[in-house]
Amino acid sequence: MIRRMIRSCRAAVMAAALAVAAFVPLGSATAQEAPFGVFAAASMKTALDEAAARFAAGTGETPPLLSFAGSSALARQIMQGAPAALFVSANTAWMDTLEAEGLIAPGTRADIATGDLVLIAAPGYAGELTIGPGFDLAGALGGERLAMALVDAVPAGIYGRAALQSLGVWDSVADRIAQADNVRAALRLVALGEAPLGIVYATDALAEPRVRVLGRFPPDSHPPICYPAAVLAEFDTPPARAFLAFLTGPEGREILNRHGFGSPDRTE
Repeated sequence: MIRRMIRSCRAAVMAAALAVAAFVPLGSATAQEAPFGVFAAASMKTALDEAAARFAAGTGETPPLLSFAGSSALARQIMQGAPAALFVSANTAWMDTLEAEGLIAPGTRADIATGDLVLIAAPGYAGELTIGPGFDLAGALGGERLAMALVDAVPAGIYGRAALQSLGVWDSVADRIAQADNVRAALRLVALGEAPLGIVYATDALAEPRVRVLGRFPPDSHPPICYPAAVLAEFDTPPARAFLAFLTGPEGREILNRHGFGSPDRTE
């Protein structure tokens, strides 16, 4: 009974989405050419905006509808039936959850990028800080707060807390964290000077000229940062598969690399 109710809810959501899409001005596009949805980690925004435009220009497909947020929020929306055809997560755990629920199309999961974690400073912050065991992060904050994504749910926040714990400084700043819904929101807090320091991905810092990178966290201080992507079984379409193939191909990899992402090792 519960599974039938879930399927009914998903069908209702999809019907509503298609009804909305029918009223979106798409020129001469037919219903079959309606854009497919892509749910992606907020840290992917700059790169995927470019990738989607390049994909559409090169294939003639309607550009996908890109929605960016914290991976945890997006995964939960997918589990509730949100009509996304492709999901790009900032960690493997949330993709593992969807896979365990049978929500991703078999054989479509692929790691598309890797990343680094950095400490950034707001405009006008003149201090310097060397990241290492026991470094004086609390002193560098000067009584203010450290901007981070949600440390219990969002991958960037989870990685950041793990790094600070590994380096032995988490307890000194745990009560001085300004938590944001996603990593780009944490980035904005620092860029606007609302927090003097923050922890984000290196790619986020590269996309925001107002912040300054003080240092990178050692890779062994936190779990590996990996971005898996997969087509979602409920809304599996050829264009969604084609976009995933684009992201894993040479052109997509070049875009991701240029925006600061690393390429995962591949054996195929």
